[in-house]
Amino acid sequence: MLQTGNDPVRLFHGLAELGEIEVLLDDSRLPAFTDLAPEECFLQWQILLRGEVEREAIVEIFEWVEGDCELSIEPLARATIEDEGGDESVGEELASPVMDEEEPSADEKPSPTVSDMSTGTLSEPQAKPLADAVRASAAGAGKAAKKTDGHLSSIRVGTEKLDSLINLVGELVITQSMLSQMGENFTPERAAELLDGLEQLERNTRELQEGIMRIRMIPISFAFNRFPRLVRDLSTSLGKQVELKLTGEQTELDKTVMEKIGDPLVHLVRNSLDHGLETPERRIAAGKRETGVLHLNAYHQGGNIVIEIADDGAGLNEEKILAKAVERGLIDGNEQLSRDRIHELIFMPGFSTADTVSDISGRGVGMDVVRKNIHSLGGSIEVASERGKGSRFTIRLPLTLAIMDGQIIEVAQQRYIVPLLSIVESVVIKANTVKSVSGKGELYKFRDEYIPLIRLSRVFDLHSEAERVEGGLLVVVESENSKVGLLVDDLLSQQQIVIKSLETNYRNVTGLSGATILGDGMVALILDVAGLVTMYRQPGAQGGDSGFRAA
Repeated sequence: MLQTGNDPVRLFHGLAELGEIEVLLDDSRLPAFTDLAPEECFLQWQILLRGEVEREAIVEIFEWVEGDCELSIEPLARATIEDEGGDESVGEELASPVMDEEEPSADEKPSPTVSDMSTGTLSEPQAKPLADAVRASAAGAGKAAKKTDGHLSSIRVGTEKLDSLINLVGELVITQSMLSQMGENFTPERAAELLDGLEQLERNTRELQEGIMRIRMIPISFAFNRFPRLVRDLSTSLGKQVELKLTGEQTELDKTVMEKIGDPLVHLVRNSLDHGLETPERRIAAGKRETGVLHLNAYHQGGNIVIEIADDGAGLNEEKILAKAVERGLIDGNEQLSRDRIHELIFMPGFSTADTVSDISGRGVGMDVVRKNIHSLGGSIEVASERGKGSRFTIRLPLTLAIMDGQIIEVAQQRYIVPLLSIVESVVIKANTVKSVSGKGELYKFRDEYIPLIRLSRVFDLHSEAERVEGGLLVVVESENSKVGLLVDDLLSQQQIVIKSLETNYRNVTGLSGATILGDGMVALILDVAGLVTMYRQPGAQGGDSGFRAA
């Protein structure tokens, strides 16, 4: 929970607004100072909330940390708890977030301390009724769900998705039974029936696969729900008035993608609040409403999910960005950059336009990490900005990290996979369409523009017989508004592939995003188009004859 920038104290303050609370702290798992990991939470709390409060109001308090901590909310059914004045209160709610790896045994537990948010530490006579009530309720509620690698191992699934999956399994069983009977009495005359049965099996398998993938899909509202409170707190501390608009909250994406996109979104929102939106005085002076608008939008586009973070603030200060980049030695002072290239500078490591360092910005870490995290998900991020009118960050992510549509290509008798969504088109190279430019390598004239030509055989240090460019096959791919052409020996089939992580099973390799096993049992590597484009842009990577190689 701490890794996502959340603070348990804020949750306590939120509960205190609903009624009187008392907090039971268990610090029995707190390690020695030398062993303390600042990003891990070693504490657990049990909170007693007195008052007539709807359960939904309590759930709303913890919505923005759902999945980041263990949480159980139970009513003290008919429990009678004696308060400090001797009065009795019946039917209070008990909110009990648990944030440790495992429950210590009863013998190992020291007596927990009890503190009240308003009165400080309670004395032992005051703490005893609360402690007894909390333990009694916790014993009746049972154990919370166990965590795996720090995350809850469960996921909510709608009954309609489960019903659809059960129907698909039934269809699969029927098809299997039909094929089994056919195999027992098979004759050559029944070959047509066998082919029909295999087609039906393929169709059922495809539908079952899609149904299982839908189970992992959850609405992006789980990520969006943390932002109303975050925007309210930050805008107050910055002295700004901000209206937050959320649209497309029911757009679904894979649970794994959801877990990993949270931190980049938080940073982009903080960045818009700090750098983008102006103070009310400056907005009025610029002829705008004193309240700025921050808009988060999500929608599906093809096989991707698109997330937009837009504001109507001051936009990117291109002169300041350019000056800072030159000052930090990130670019040459004499280099002429286009508007889009200047905007791209904000993603360079160590770059920051903040004049002072604060807990919100100015440390030179952030946007480069955002881009790196998004690239690790197989996605891309683009920025569009107009001075005085605002900025828009557009994130494109795959719906799932497990399965994708790919084009199989052949290079030097080796097969590789190019993600189908990255391909613009495939062309046969004609004469006089390729130019060699000093320091820029080879460029291919693609309609009205020249795009870099990358020889994959040189990238991966392979010997290819197709060294001549003319008459060769070029696969034009696109990443973050940049097109490049990949020179290949042959185009094979298209198919859905199951992605296996290279980093998990081997190590990270530049230019490759993973691997898959083809139908014949051979392993094919999946190309990382964004990584190839980044490699090409690196100084010294170009050069028509030498090419460049993946480390």
